[in-house]
Amino acid sequence: MNDSRKPYIAGNWKMNLDRSRALDLIKTIKGRLGDGSDREVAVFSPAVYLADISAVAQGSPLGVGAQNLWYDKEGAFTGELAAHMLREVGADRVLVGHSERRHVFGEKDDWMARKLRAALESDLLPILCVGETLDERKGNRTERVLKRQLETAFLDIRQDEIRRVTVAYEPVWAIGTGEVASPEQVGEAHRFVRRWIANKLGAEAGSAIRILYGGSVNPGNVKTLMAVEDVDGVLVGGASLKPDTFLPIIEFER
Repeated sequence: MNDSRKPYIAGNWKMNLDRSRALDLIKTIKGRLGDGSDREVAVFSPAVYLADISAVAQGSPLGVGAQNLWYDKEGAFTGELAAHMLREVGADRVLVGHSERRHVFGEKDDWMARKLRAALESDLLPILCVGETLDERKGNRTERVLKRQLETAFLDIRQDEIRRVTVAYEPVWAIGTGEVASPEQVGEAHRFVRRWIANKLGAEAGSAIRILYGGSVNPGNVKTLMAVEDVDGVLVGGASLKPDTFLPIIEFER
C-alpha cells in the first residue's frame, strides 16, 4: 500500500440482502465512517435499492455504486440500465466487467471500453474488474489474460481521466471459494497492472491509479493483503453483507 493513494474499501453485495437489511447495514456503516479523510468506502448494491441507499447515505462520505451498466444512453435493451439512469437514482460509481458478468453472463471484452466511456461521461467512477480463471493460472497465462482485458478496456482512456478509474484484480478462482491468492501472487498481478498502465499512459498515471484486490477478502486477511506494496484497497464480496465482518475490514489499521 502506497501512502499517496487513499485506501479504497468496496463492498459488492451481488444479488443479496433485502431492502430493510440493506438500509440497516448502510445506517451502521454511515455511523462508523467518520469524515472519510483517510480511506474511501463504497457499497455496490442491487440496482433496485440504489435510490433508497443513496438517500440514507446522504451527508456521509460513503460511496454508492451499481454493479453493472449498459453503454448506450437509451434504446431497445430490455433489462439493462444506462449510466445516466444510475446517476439519477443516486449512484456515483459502478463496477465494469466483474468476472461474474464476463463468465456467467457472457459479457465480451470489447464491451468494456464502451462501458468505461459511458460511465465517465455520466460522472460515474468505474471500477474495472480483471482476473484469470484457475485454468489460466495453472497454464501460466495470468499476465496474458490481464494484458488482453486491460488492452480492450483502456482503448480510449485518456491520461487526465486515470484518477477517476480504479482497477480491481480478482482471480476468478478465489471469488467466493475461500481461496485467497498468496501475497506473492497478488503482488505480481498488481505490479503487472500498474506497469501496463504506466507503459500505456505514462509513469504518473501508473503511480496514480488505485488497484484493489478481490477474492475471499475477510477480517482475518485484510491487513496482510493491504500490506502488499501495490494493493490500494479491497473489493469485498460475502464479508460485506454483515456489519460484524465488513466493519473490521473498513476499519483495518494502516
